Amino acid sequence: MKSSEETIRFSVSLPAGLLAELDERFTAQGYASRSELVRDMIRAQLVEEAWASGGGEVVGVLTIGYDHHQRGLADRLHAIQHNQFIHILCTTHVHLDHDNCLETIIIRGLPEEISRMSIQIGGLKGVKFAKLSRAASRIP
Repeated sequence: MKSSEETIRFSVSLPAGLLAELDERFTAQGYASRSELVRDMIRAQLVEEAWASGGGEVVGVLTIGYDHHQRGLADRLHAIQHNQFIHILCTTHVHLDHDNCLETIIIRGLPEEISRMSIQIGGLKGVKFAKLSRAASRIP
């Protein structure tokens, strides 16, 4: 679905080496054009700035892998999620094998609150990995 927003063309001057690096990235990452790569890079920077400014709500996806045999872990995971001043928008739970589960938690709140919850969950005994992917509520 295309945005109805007008696209503006502009020129950018780059040193030859930087342009070569840009071309290598867009080819290696499967982008159709330099423009697509540059748009993604700008959006990524805007998301990082939204998180760094701490000025408003952001969105994140916390992905965790854990041993579901770890005694009391599920209760601790739920307690942390219920005791935060953030909004848990959605969770997905998948059984990877007999011992391991994968869970994603989509979160909206202030950056420092989301980061704090991510660290708390990642530090629990039985959690094998925790990765927070950052997004913003509004991405142009």
